[in-house]
Amino acid sequence: MKRFLKYLLIIVLILISFLIIQNYPISSAAKNLTRLSDTLNLKRNFDLILNTEYPRHYKNVVVLDTVAERIRREFLKYTDRTGMQEYKVEGQVYKNVFASFGPSDGEVIIIGAHYDVCGEQAGADDNASGVVGIMELARLLKNQALQYRIELVAYTLEEPPFFRTEQMGSYVHAKSLFDKKQAVKGMVSLEMIGYYSDIPGSQTYPVGLMKWIYGDKGDYITLARNSFSGSFANQFKKIYFENNSIDAKSFRAPGFVGGIDLSDHRNYWKFGYSALMVTNTAFFRNYNYHQVTDRQETLDLDKMGLTIDGVFRTTINIK
Repeated sequence: MKRFLKYLLIIVLILISFLIIQNYPISSAAKNLTRLSDTLNLKRNFDLILNTEYPRHYKNVVVLDTVAERIRREFLKYTDRTGMQEYKVEGQVYKNVFASFGPSDGEVIIIGAHYDVCGEQAGADDNASGVVGIMELARLLKNQALQYRIELVAYTLEEPPFFRTEQMGSYVHAKSLFDKKQAVKGMVSLEMIGYYSDIPGSQTYPVGLMKWIYGDKGDYITLARNSFSGSFANQFKKIYFENNSIDAKSFRAPGFVGGIDLSDHRNYWKFGYSALMVTNTAFFRNYNYHQVTDRQETLDLDKMGLTIDGVFRTTINIK
């Protein structure tokens, strides 16, 4: 038993060392930068996503279509290059919503978030927060001189029973880029970016010892990548760490580590594109995950706005 514990300790130390080396620097303290996002605008856009008669899950197609059209109309305030990507699942039509900024050709950067929910709940953090994030990015990107085409995409069918299937909206979108041989610079998934807590013990991890590296307060945003997430994802992390006005941390680990692939970026990895996830770590922090308690009043829109600011500043500075 002593020999077993000794070997186990060695393995744990090796894994921790690997984690530290992959993610160095692991964290970046918040910087005093000019506020870009508009908290009142975030609240208004939350109302557009959340104020529906029924939950926006796959069985309520009319509700999904209503929300998709609201997103498209918001995009239209900032660009006339918007549209719907329609596809069928079991005879029913579902829709991704997109908006483009910058050059009409050349490499594209995709920033996406899913607008559907899991079950009978509002899904304010999961994932209205991500969709409101890309809606605010549309406002910030208007009239920007951009090196790359930026495509904002609101995906459908990320949640069960379609998660990890080819019916996910993000799989359909990624495959369409691959089939067209579109040059893709990289992809960013905004997945649960609204919930924060500065209470000790509010942050948990797939491996308990990680709290000694990352801390036990859920007051930061995470950039999650796998070990082979590509040059865009690595550059995004570097630039974000130079432009963050909220504490930010890096989590880069093999794909089998819990939570690393649990959003739309996973489908871009499948087609060989460099991608990462911007997240508050979901159920490792927010215990309202997939519960009726996932409501707007539990979110911190001020910190969420600072997260969006970092995504915007990073995106426009990608080389």
